[in-house]
Amino acid sequence: MDLSNLKPAKGSVHSTKRIGRGQGSGRGGTSTRGHKGAQSRSGYSRKIGFEGGQMPLYRRVPKSGFKNINRIEYSGINVDVLQKLAESKGLTTIDPDILRENGLLAKKDLLKVLSRGELKAKLNITAHAFSAKAIQAIESVGGTATKIERS
Repeated sequence: MDLSNLKPAKGSVHSTKRIGRGQGSGRGGTSTRGHKGAQSRSGYSRKIGFEGGQMPLYRRVPKSGFKNINRIEYSGINVDVLQKLAESKGLTTIDPDILRENGLLAKKDLLKVLSRGELKAKLNITAHAFSAKAIQAIESVGGTATKIERS
């Protein structure tokens, strides 16, 4: 066997239907498009969601909700997670870069420190936002909570 006698398996390749090539072909005349109407015309394309004139789903279903374009999305990390990280890595300062290195924060995420859990270590934490209870928890053990100003 060599490249000169390769061919597809028998029955795997079908010849295309030659549409609109005269009456003798059996597919002349209307060329399988039926009589008249938008779908028989050249250049016709059905709108997305078109349901044959029935009121389409996107118009039957009521509108709801609101998307605030000015919303600032934070990635929340709790105090107990920071405590665990500080114990395992022996850290005294924590900032978004350290959390990114340890896989706790995505590249462009903004960090907000939340108050779940207990903080025992004295930590200097730098973040984009803090909850009121988180600041209280950090400062009660002698740590500092520094807010990063976004530009």
